[in-house]
Amino acid sequence: MIKSMTGYGEAKGECGGIDISIELKSVNSRYLDCNVKLPRVYIAAEEPIKSVVQRHISRGKVDVFVTLDMAREDDAVIRVNKPLARAYLEALRELSGEFGLPEVVDAVTLASYPDVLRAEKRETDSEALYAAILAVLEVALTRFDTMREQEGARLGADIEVRLAAIEKLAARAEERSPETVAEYRERLEARIRELLQDKTVSDARVLTEVAIFADKVAVDEELVRLASHIAQTRLFLDSAEPIGRRLDFLVQELNREVNTLGTKGNDSEMTLLAVDIKAEIEKIREQAQNIE
Repeated sequence: MIKSMTGYGEAKGECGGIDISIELKSVNSRYLDCNVKLPRVYIAAEEPIKSVVQRHISRGKVDVFVTLDMAREDDAVIRVNKPLARAYLEALRELSGEFGLPEVVDAVTLASYPDVLRAEKRETDSEALYAAILAVLEVALTRFDTMREQEGARLGADIEVRLAAIEKLAARAEERSPETVAEYRERLEARIRELLQDKTVSDARVLTEVAIFADKVAVDEELVRLASHIAQTRLFLDSAEPIGRRLDFLVQELNREVNTLGTKGNDSEMTLLAVDIKAEIEKIREQAQNIE
């Protein structure tokens, strides 16, 4: 199935209280260019992310945005420094006994002393987090591919319309080719008679000249190769593999045959047909630039 090089996909997930959000955007590029943006502390996940992207995409400039939200309330852990709290409590009791003071220490008072309570970030299991990121990435890539396939189907349909138009124009060129030779024979005979002042012209001489001309202007081979390239293009459109680069090559071959067709035709109508075919090929080339 044809895939466009332009697309968008997104997905969200969660791991150990960390919210994961991934977005993918791509535009046309001759080769695969993957750029991953994620928090620097988790830079180790960049290469695994690129490896997953490469399994889905062969061509295009792809930006992957990974956002990790760690600001949730349950991410904080309050830890009690028990040895320090015990030391404070013993010191207060010693003061109470030494100076005959009432012992009025409660938990709130004890907790207010420096460093008795300490707030810490919940520890993150990096391996589990990286696995979760890749799982979310797969979902985003699935949605990304769906969008690219939809756009690819539109591109393929447009290319098929152009191929059908080329076939109609090529059929007209095939019909016109014998007429070109016949018209040349008439002009040749008239020219020879004019030069020989209406003397009898040898049919053998005329036939020889016409045969030489017919060989020079025959476009049968070009039309056969043109039809072959069109058939190959249709096979590519039905392929499950990326076809962008191969389609670029076929467009060049189509242009080569049509250039020869226009040159050999030696006829204004054939030249116009060649120009019209080249216009359709150019439209195919423009669409091929968007195909993976």
